[in-house]
Amino acid sequence: MSDARPRLHLPRGTAADGPYELSIGPGAPGAEYTALRVLRLPPGGTHEFASGDCEWIVLPLAGGCVVDMDGVSFELTGRQGVFASPSDFAYVPRDTGAQLHSRAGGRFALAGARCERRLTPRYAPAAAVPPEERGSGQCARQVRGFAAADAFDCDRLIAVEVLTPAGHWSSYPPHKHDEERPGVETRLEEIYYFAIEGAHGLGYQRISPSRPGGSDLLAEVRDGDAVLVPDGWHGPSIAEPGHAMYYLNVMAGPGPERAWRICFHPDHEEGYR
Repeated sequence: MSDARPRLHLPRGTAADGPYELSIGPGAPGAEYTALRVLRLPPGGTHEFASGDCEWIVLPLAGGCVVDMDGVSFELTGRQGVFASPSDFAYVPRDTGAQLHSRAGGRFALAGARCERRLTPRYAPAAAVPPEERGSGQCARQVRGFAAADAFDCDRLIAVEVLTPAGHWSSYPPHKHDEERPGVETRLEEIYYFAIEGAHGLGYQRISPSRPGGSDLLAEVRDGDAVLVPDGWHGPSIAEPGHAMYYLNVMAGPGPERAWRICFHPDHEEGYR
């Protein structure tokens, strides 16, 4: 891999910026269209941000907060942690100033994507995020499609959560979405943000090239790490025995349609999906 390739594995703390434990994109190598920030607020803490040319979802990872914008206020109940339950969330449109404040403190993900249309601010309850069981056997996992393309209206942003039980594989078979082929595949960048249950837990993430010189990675991932997938076959994501794995996926791309169309790797497409 040449030095011109983006750094794909971002261990916890290596992409911190100001108040953010993690700050990725938009416009960074490997994250031209997508963005992800992780914010920790102390009890009584407040944070203001401008959405700029991106749309954002404020997603509690642990704890709750109030989100104020455009003269409206949304109270997010949140959750104890990502392994406990889905969460409610708030949508922040582009060209908007927003403020978060948390009475008890917590950690919050700001998942974003560059966009063209300015939609309206909205709140979505946790009850609107029914968990979906996918796969079987050692490939069984749970998907929370809170901002999937067919679940919540955004201009460009697609975001989901995945829970992989201890010792299981997910993002399997390996798949890709790095070409624009109408009706077959959509070009989408992707960010993975990981949480690992239990002390000293770890997992593994694989990306293999879909073209000469493409993205190639086999990384040991730990709690708070992120992985960028600008192109290539990605998967499996492997959870260590004894330690469940969570990841937040943030996707967006330049194509004319907001859709998640993927191709499975031909050498593995007979595997569990």
